Amino acid sequence: MPRLAGMAYDTELADRIRFLIGTGPDVTEKKMFGGLAFLVGGNMAISASGQGGVLVRVDPADSGALIATANATLAVMGGRTMQGWLRLSSEDLETGEQLTEWVNRAVAYAGRFRPSASSRTRRASNSAPGSDQRQRPSSRPDRILARWVRTSIGHLP
Repeated sequence: MPRLAGMAYDTELADRIRFLIGTGPDVTEKKMFGGLAFLVGGNMAISASGQGGVLVRVDPADSGALIATANATLAVMGGRTMQGWLRLSSEDLETGEQLTEWVNRAVAYAGRFRPSASSRTRRASNSAPGSDQRQRPSSRPDRILARWVRTSIGHLP
C-alpha cells in the first residue's frame, strides 16, 4: 500500500477517489478518523481509511444486501457496529470499475442530504464579491464512470 511518511491512509487510493469524485463547490476533503474523507455538500461520502481500504457511506437499508453480495463489512466505530457505514479492503477496489461502483453509491447517498451548515457558510463566503477562489465544474455521480472510461481508453493496448 503506497504511503508517505507520516500519512495513515493509502494516498494512491485517495488520488483515485479524488479523480472519480472530481471537484466543485460541493466537494471537499477533510482529514478524519486517520484517513482522508471526501464530503459532498458537507456530508461524508467515502474515505480513504486510516485502517486501509475505504470507509463508504451507504443507505442503512442496503447494508445487509451489500454485505451479502460484496466483500464489505459493517464498520465498527467506538465499539459500535454502524449500519450504513461499510469497510472494503484495497484488494477489493483494485479495478476502476470496482472503485467507481462504490464511489457512485457513496456520492449518491451523501447527495440525498441537505448541505450541512458549515458547507453552506463556506460556499457563501467563497462566492462573495472580491473572492478570488475559482469555481470548478462539479462532477455528477452518473458521469463518473463515463469519465473513467474516456481516460482509460488511452491506456488500453
